[in-house]
Parts: sequence; structure tokens; C-alpha cells
Amino acid sequence: MLRFHIYDVFTDTPFTGNPLAIVEGADALADTEMQTLARQFNLSETIFIHTPDDPGHTAKVRIFTPGAEIPFAGHPTIGCAVHLGQGRDHVTLEEVAGLVPVTLSGPADARMAEFTAPRLPAPIGTPPDIPTLATATGLPETAFGPHAPGAFEGGPAFLFAQLRDLDALAQARPQSGAWDKMLATAGIDDTGRSGVGLYLYAQGGMTDIQARMFAPNDGIPEDPATGSATAILAAQLLANGMLADGDTTLTLAQGVEMGRPSRLRLTTAVASGTLTEIRVAGQAVRVADGQIRRPG
Repeated sequence: MLRFHIYDVFTDTPFTGNPLAIVEGADALADTEMQTLARQFNLSETIFIHTPDDPGHTAKVRIFTPGAEIPFAGHPTIGCAVHLGQGRDHVTLEEVAGLVPVTLSGPADARMAEFTAPRLPAPIGTPPDIPTLATATGLPETAFGPHAPGAFEGGPAFLFAQLRDLDALAQARPQSGAWDKMLATAGIDDTGRSGVGLYLYAQGGMTDIQARMFAPNDGIPEDPATGSATAILAAQLLANGMLADGDTTLTLAQGVEMGRPSRLRLTTAVASGTLTEIRVAGQAVRVADGQIRRPG
């Protein structure tokens, strides 16, 4: 039997935020077994804890959606860091995308974790045009802008599009046939790869930015909080003139329309118009513990 824990991430309130399964003692698990367990939990991501390759690091981790392994993800990083970081102010996770340092602060029952993104984002593919985005989301073309759409990769890959208000954000719905056409138009075919989602965002509400993220082809109809997309959003904001040189900190809400409100903090460092560091912070709260059979 394998020990597991369920955390709600990017929140300090149980049964909100983004649920995460953490599986301990995963050294002997095959890739197919980890994928089977991720499908069984059927959460947006499940993280598996292994013995680190370097004993100076806290843990080696593998992250799976219900459909595939991904090289890096934000809410598993935050949740796993809070889980492993009791009594510590720093943990280092070995992820497929690279080393991810995480700092921890606050009391034991309300820990705040902040990771530094392992990769700075880079453009990928071709951003879809507004008519294609409108058809794929069931929205009118007038709902989009003023930011130009973007496509960036920083471990996982995401398409980004700004909406003009929170009403349009609430009305977005992925349209199945048009969704694949949107990915094909962008030159990002997610067959055999993972983490290709559409991140929609609007300004307003109680935070600087409110967002939704859809990745239906990866087994995630909608994600309550997406730390990796929040990190990669920095490139989209920089490309559209929202980040000046120096440090900028923004608060973001996600999952509101799902009834799973999440709160994220994005901090960027820019020098001479270039991103030099991206950090994402949030809290996590444990809601369940148990044991699960090893597949097979």
C-alpha cells in the first residue's frame, strides 16, 4: 500500500483552491503505474515523491495529469513543498524541467510557499488569431483584447488571450471541434505531449487579474489554479507592455467560476526589457490522508 495525502492548493480554506494528490514512497513505481494512479485520483495533477538524485535536495518528484506526465507544474510544487517543508524555510525539488527552489514562511497551519520557475518562458508556435479563439471558446470576437494573443512555453505550453471583462471570462466554454483546430492553427499539436492549455484572463474584481485555464485534451476540462501558467503569463504580460524594468508583484484569482476560488501571487523581475526571474506563491491546506493499492 502507498501512503497519499490530499491538499487544497493556492488557498488556506479547505474545499477551495486546487486539489492535489501527493503519493509518497514512489521509487519503485513504473511510469505506467504512476499514470494509472493519476487517472484514479482524477485531479488536475498528482505528484509522486521519490528519493532525490542529489542527497542535498529535498526530493525528486514526478507530476502526472490524468492523461500524461508534465515536466513542471505550479500547484503540485506548492502543495508538495508545504507538505515536505514543515519546520523548514526552504526545500529544493528535482523536477523533470529542472531544479525548483521553494521558500516557505508563516505559521505551521498557514504556510506560504514561493517557487522560482525553473525555466524562463519562450515563444512557441504561432498565437491563434481572434476569430479562431472566438470559435474555440464560444465567445464573440469583440470579447477579446486589447492584449494580443500569445503562445509561450516554460516547461508546459499555453496559449494566452485577454478578455475585456469578467462577464466574458465567465461565459467562455471550450468548443470541442474548434479546440483542436485552434491548437493546429497555433502549430501546437498536443498529441503525444502535455500541458497545452488556453489561459484566459481579464483585469478587474478583487485582484489584479482573474483567470481561467482549460486543457480538455489533457484530461483537465478546467483547472482551479495553474501555477505554471501563472509563471508563463509573465512573458505574455511583458510582450503586451504590462511589466516595466524592476520587480512587479501581481495578485491573481482563478477557479472563481468553478466554485473553487484560488489566490496566487506572481512576482517578476525585468532588466532591460528582459525577464530575469519569475516567482509564484501561494498557500496549501491538507484535507485528507490515506492509503492506496499499488496498481497491478
